[in-house]
Amino acid sequence: MGREENENRHLFEEMPVPKAVMTMAVPTIVAQLIILVYNMADTFFIGRTDNPFMVAGASLILPIFNVTIAVANIAGVGGGTLVARLLGRGEPEEAKKVASFSMRFSALGGLSFSLLTAIFMTPLLKMLGASEETFSFARQYCSCVICFGAVPTVLSMTMGNLLRNVGCAKQAGLGVSLGGIVNILLDPLFMFVLLPRGHEILGAGIATALSNFLVCCYMLVVILRLKSPVLTLSQRVGLPRRAQLASFFAVGLPAAAGPFLFDLDYIVIDRLMASYSDRALAAVGIVLKAERLPLNAGVGLCLGMTPLAAYNYSAGNLQRMDGVLRFTRRTGVGIALVSIALYELFAPGLIRLFLNDAVTVAYGSQFLRIRALATIVMFLSFIYVHFFQAVGRGGCALGLVVLRWAVVNIPMLFLLNAIFGMIGIVWAQLVSDCLVALFSALFYRRFRRRTVLAGGETE
Repeated sequence: MGREENENRHLFEEMPVPKAVMTMAVPTIVAQLIILVYNMADTFFIGRTDNPFMVAGASLILPIFNVTIAVANIAGVGGGTLVARLLGRGEPEEAKKVASFSMRFSALGGLSFSLLTAIFMTPLLKMLGASEETFSFARQYCSCVICFGAVPTVLSMTMGNLLRNVGCAKQAGLGVSLGGIVNILLDPLFMFVLLPRGHEILGAGIATALSNFLVCCYMLVVILRLKSPVLTLSQRVGLPRRAQLASFFAVGLPAAAGPFLFDLDYIVIDRLMASYSDRALAAVGIVLKAERLPLNAGVGLCLGMTPLAAYNYSAGNLQRMDGVLRFTRRTGVGIALVSIALYELFAPGLIRLFLNDAVTVAYGSQFLRIRALATIVMFLSFIYVHFFQAVGRGGCALGLVVLRWAVVNIPMLFLLNAIFGMIGIVWAQLVSDCLVALFSALFYRRFRRRTVLAGGETE
């Protein structure tokens, strides 16, 4: 057994829970925050044009980009958590087959999505609410980020998940961070130096596509140099057993449904807000990115928690699994509380960072202060989704995702919009997630009671 393998086993089995979670989570949180910064960088630099139609055009692509996340989640979450569970059960050879299948699946999925987007781009953008003023901007951005960038984006996300689930969180986090930093540097170069005035959104798209390609290359190099007994690009290892393929899709497909329904929620918000004004649409587009600071940190925590929970669940160490969940939950709530205070104090300044238009700033400040109040219950809603993915309960994860978006949140958007108008759209998140957080806790309590009665792992 190699030195790195011994260190990873110590991390999963023996290291104190707070230290183990933070060892996995800190590089992932940093990477998630850099992802947030570079996602907002495009909006920030596009906002320097003082063109709200260009900002709105870029915002319209967010739901399409989130579909690439859905594709990556099938392989990255479905395959990554399965790898961790197989290692917990002492089946490294089967874990290797799952890892190889995950990478091949993600490459094919990314390619298929990019081709479909290129073919159906015009009706897709119109369905998302692109107006005559925003259509050409949205098309330029989509061509770069999705049509040319989907494959490296999906593949790099999958490889990052696989690295994290074998204990290599630092390597995965460094790759994502590197891509974000490069994107921030390339944005002004392409937007304001290399391309003529009026093509700033095209420059932002090119910069994003190039940075995602760089991350993909980095992840490939890391996996090749790591010489992990589990992570391999070779097809010679063969396919996983039928039972493992079933588990792969049982968790991966529900994980993909999350971004898809998240997409649908954003589409509904965009369409409802677009019915009021393009400036309201630009404002909510900025807010939906600005509010991601604590949520991305929460996602980083959950991604750090997931391999530890998966491994110890399959190894039968339920006490350690519970400790991992409790520590992650407490830390996430603390981050949410600090973030709420900051948003309430500095909302106007944050909006002005993206677009210094008086009407948009007024809308955005009001929207951000309201939606920030939902941060705690939003975190408590999705931490249990990550947990159920970790322990292989794709059905439970899917149930919570569908409950949150399709059953509660999206109908709430229509309901509150009909009653209170534009401001009702903004309050819908808080009202919805208070209900969903309660149901999520009940789902977990029921699962934990059944697991104890079954004497441990029930797969």
